[in-house]
Amino acid sequence: MSFRQLYDAATWSYTYLVWDGATRDAILIDAVLDQLDRDTKLVEELSLKLRYVLDTHVHADHVTAASKLRERLGASLVASRAGGGACNDVLVADGDEIRFGGRSVRVLATPGHTAGCVSYLLPDRVFTGDALLVRTCGRTDFQGGDAGALYDSITGKLFSLPDDTLVFPAHDYKGHTASTIGEEKRFNARVVGRSREAFIELMGSLDLAMPKNIREAVPANLACGCP
Repeated sequence: MSFRQLYDAATWSYTYLVWDGATRDAILIDAVLDQLDRDTKLVEELSLKLRYVLDTHVHADHVTAASKLRERLGASLVASRAGGGACNDVLVADGDEIRFGGRSVRVLATPGHTAGCVSYLLPDRVFTGDALLVRTCGRTDFQGGDAGALYDSITGKLFSLPDDTLVFPAHDYKGHTASTIGEEKRFNARVVGRSREAFIELMGSLDLAMPKNIREAVPANLACGCP
């Protein structure tokens, strides 16, 4: 298996390209519309066949490139059954698998940041979207967010993975590129040492400004990136 981590500086967003070296079949996770040309060029330069574009959730800070990648490269679009729009080709739930070449990625339902958040698990790594970030976690104050559900997703679902599982989030604001489950179980400032009730209280007190692109991004992303 081969892998690239890609970055959009304007929104502090990560996109992940994963492919099977034998078949050249590939998936792209959390693609950003503003990086459409970059990602298309990379897929073509590496002679990959983009089979699926997967979103971890309906993003509020950027517009997904999903529909444009389907138009350009023929990929199928994947999103959570609990939050994705009917524009997607495949709506997934906990335990489902997406196969590409000789590989597969397993879906973990990790709601809380939004009602429809999922993470995508490979044997040695997990793509956690905005559920689990490096040393922190996603906010829970819009799009059906639920702090209690997020606590359960992190502590009950993600923290049950092996400690050496690599964690690749959808965003980072402090220069981190990755973590591990073991690190987050020890050092995550929002979760470690807090009861579920204390976590809910903390998340309710953050008083964060709304993402500046939310009015454009959410409606567009419910239509797979079409305005």
